[in-house]
Amino acid sequence: MENNVLKFKTSINCGNCIKAVTPFLDQVNGIQSWEVDTNNPDKILSVTSEGATHDEVIAAVKQAGFDVDPV
Repeated sequence: MENNVLKFKTSINCGNCIKAVTPFLDQVNGIQSWEVDTNNPDKILSVTSEGATHDEVIAAVKQAGFDVDPV
């Protein structure tokens, strides 16, 4: 399966926020890697996916208590 890069606008804006969301994103099957550009005004979450869907990533980020919208 081909790797997909999914992008989201989030409210994840600092290192502590990244620590808070990590266990939720780590539980999503099919995520190869992810990172948040906290320097971007939209706090862009980029997820390299090998099967994870937009909906699964959105659910994980919301469960961690953050706002998230697909870009």
